[in-house]
Amino acid sequence: MAGSGTPQPSQPSANQQPTSARPVPPSPQRPAAAAPPPVRKPPQVLQINKKEEQLRLEREAAEARTAAEAAVQRAAELENAARAARGEAAVAPQRPQASPATSPSSTDDELFDMSGFEGLSMADLLGPDDRSKGRRAGGSRMATPQAKPAAVPSRSVDDFDFDEEAFLAALDEQDFVGTTGEVVTGTVIGMESDGVYVDIGGKAPGFMPKKECGLGVITNLKERFPKGLSVEVLVTREQNADGMVTISARALALRQSWEKVRALEKEGKVLQVKVNGFNRGGITCDVEGLRGFVPRSQLQDGENHEALVGKTLGVAFLEVNPDTRKLVLSEKKAATAALFQNLEVGQLVEGQVVAIKPYGLFVDLGGISGLLHHSVITGGQMRDLREVFGQGDRVKALITDLDPGRGRIALNTALLEGQPGELLIERDKVMAEAVDRANRARNVLRQQEQTAG
Repeated sequence: MAGSGTPQPSQPSANQQPTSARPVPPSPQRPAAAAPPPVRKPPQVLQINKKEEQLRLEREAAEARTAAEAAVQRAAELENAARAARGEAAVAPQRPQASPATSPSSTDDELFDMSGFEGLSMADLLGPDDRSKGRRAGGSRMATPQAKPAAVPSRSVDDFDFDEEAFLAALDEQDFVGTTGEVVTGTVIGMESDGVYVDIGGKAPGFMPKKECGLGVITNLKERFPKGLSVEVLVTREQNADGMVTISARALALRQSWEKVRALEKEGKVLQVKVNGFNRGGITCDVEGLRGFVPRSQLQDGENHEALVGKTLGVAFLEVNPDTRKLVLSEKKAATAALFQNLEVGQLVEGQVVAIKPYGLFVDLGGISGLLHHSVITGGQMRDLREVFGQGDRVKALITDLDPGRGRIALNTALLEGQPGELLIERDKVMAEAVDRANRARNVLRQQEQTAG
């Protein structure tokens, strides 16, 4: 109002801009304050019922005491037994001292008080290593009293009874019998349908299967092997867990047959065999219980060998091999071997020169040939073999060596000479007087053998 009070400042209108005011820059924004940390809840404490824990400990302690008392009682019984063995008086068992039970009213500080262990090392806490302590019983350890071992008086060898003869006799009773390949003699003690039991001196009898009871087929075992019969057998298999060995009379017979056949071969013998079969390659026969074979090429009549079954032939040995069980025979060689059986060293023979070789003359003696070596034709000097004998000439000579196995005959004419080289000058005279000269030559040979012997 006019003429009243203090005048009010005028307010600029909305359309008017103050001329003297500066623009105010916007104030920078301040960072927002950090959020306060979350409030941590107090840890939850597991509440343990101390009373239940104490009851459990007391229960385990009672069980441990019971086990300890039982152990002490057992130890006392062992100790008294040992004392009785030594002649000492028995002692009463001592009860183990029970550790004072933990009072239910003990506090945690009393239970876990460590003041008494100050200044002790770990070795002091563990104590000595006593391996004789007992195992844990009911959660606690207890010591088991150990019984002292009874004293054993020392004894020397002289204190024992020792009989050397009885000891050696016991060793003989336990002597091992039944090595494979061993020949033993036993007594028939029993029989079954499949074999024979023979007492051979072992801890168990030997068993001989039926097929091993001999060569050929045996129809009646009881008749062939009566109880008490003494038999010689070959061990073919060593003893088993029961101490029994396997034996064979057939294997022993085969071994003996091979040994005999080899001896006959070495002697150059001629055998008479009966033909019992044939095949495409030849014929078969039996020789000392062995199967022999004669090839067709070794037969006198090999074209019709089937007709020889049932006939008897004279044969000689071509091959004898026990390892491969090969026994090969020859009828042709038997003819030669038969001639050898009629010959002997020192015998005067006559033959015909059939071949002349640089090293000597071959003389046919009627189916077999002898060699007259050039060094023993004459005692003189000759430039050629034909100076004395030619092919087809008749020759009389002495036999100085025989080898039936290889079919060799060594002849000598120089022994028939009165003086060295006589055959070169008077061959016909030497041949005519050959019989008388042979007698003198045999005496010389005999004297030479005696001197050499």
